[in-house]
Amino acid sequence: MVTREQFETDLKKLKEDIISLSNTSVRALNKAVDTLYNQDLELARNLIDDDKAIDKQQLAINDQTILLIAKQQPVATDLRRLVIALQITTDVERMADNAKNIAKSTLHLGEDHRLTVHPKIKEIRDMAVEMNTIAMKAFEYEDISIAGKLSKMDDNVDRLYELIIKDILNETATNQEKIQYVMQMAFSARYIERFADHITNIGENILYLVKGKTYKLN
Repeated sequence: MVTREQFETDLKKLKEDIISLSNTSVRALNKAVDTLYNQDLELARNLIDDDKAIDKQQLAINDQTILLIAKQQPVATDLRRLVIALQITTDVERMADNAKNIAKSTLHLGEDHRLTVHPKIKEIRDMAVEMNTIAMKAFEYEDISIAGKLSKMDDNVDRLYELIIKDILNETATNQEKIQYVMQMAFSARYIERFADHITNIGENILYLVKGKTYKLN
């Protein structure tokens, strides 16, 4: 069994790796939305390929966590920290999957679709990015007061998502030729909304870590 001091060092490294992976997922989301607006098919393809590296990072963090459980044989809060680390890493990887799916939407639309991407796609993306900043700060400091802010932020994302879908459906009603565009815009908005949902899951896990009880933020 490792010493307490070594365990704290390993735990700090684990947190740093998870936060780094989260930042990678956010960068993927930012780039994926850029591919939509810029019709950048090459960047979209690169993002899809890059997702494999994110998957490998997730597996490495999982292995690191499981090894730490085996070496330390933790109980109580220490065990919760490591179990929660596994769950948060899964959510972060799925965030990246949603970014990858937006890149796929870019490929479906093609290079010269001559259609205007809904302006609020960037807005909902920015809201999700802000949520991630809050979530990672709460995770780093195990601060439930920060984690609790995610509930209202997620509500705001949901409201904007509904507005985007309503606008998009109105476009379909007036122009049936835009059906592929409408589908991909709706999918992309949904992927960002799901990105935010996974961040809310992270907030719930932080609350469970500190309180030892399950809370719903979504």
